[in-house]
Amino acid sequence: MTDQQSGAAGRTVVVAGAGGAAGRAVCAALTAVGAHVVAVSSRPDTLKELAAAETHALDLADADAVAEWARALRSRRPSIDGLIHLVGGWRPGASDDDWEWLERRVLTTLRVASRELRDDLSASSAGRLAIVSSASVTSPRWGMVNYVTLKAAAETWVAALANGWRVKGTPTAAVTFVVESLESEGVVDALAQSVSALWDLPHEQLNGVVATLGDDVSAE
Repeated sequence: MTDQQSGAAGRTVVVAGAGGAAGRAVCAALTAVGAHVVAVSSRPDTLKELAAAETHALDLADADAVAEWARALRSRRPSIDGLIHLVGGWRPGASDDDWEWLERRVLTTLRVASRELRDDLSASSAGRLAIVSSASVTSPRWGMVNYVTLKAAAETWVAALANGWRVKGTPTAAVTFVVESLESEGVVDALAQSVSALWDLPHEQLNGVVATLGDDVSAE
């Protein structure tokens, strides 16, 4: 740790999907550098003993519930500076049932949350949005076709956000982190550190970046 204050200090950062291993690590890393972490999970039991300023049980696929929650958050905080989307799930195959299960978690939660908070992130002096995608998107296999198709759609959604912010000229950045597996040794820790560093780099270097964890995003 250096004496220089993190750019995330004092920032309000929403961590969606905070109850999983990745979410817990990201919450802890952001809290350690002074961010006001708003941890969100659809399962209240996963929010226990999180390193966060606030915890909320919320279905991010429910647009009405998300809008009400966001209004309350705006009333408490001077700005909303980050959305880290870690909601996900895994099912193999190509069945309709598995598609619907995955779509709600992988894509709908991202669409609903980012649409609701898009203007807040645009208005921030350093808005940041990040998702985690899969390396399998670039080498899809039939046995996981539902999953990789939805991950590819999530990447496209984030690219559209990035391009919109670029056109508007706001100091906002959307980033996609790509992993082989969050269960691989060291990947969760690398994700947590990469997320906590997002406010230490200028938006011009970050916006639209698709970075495999371990890459130096500042070089993009």
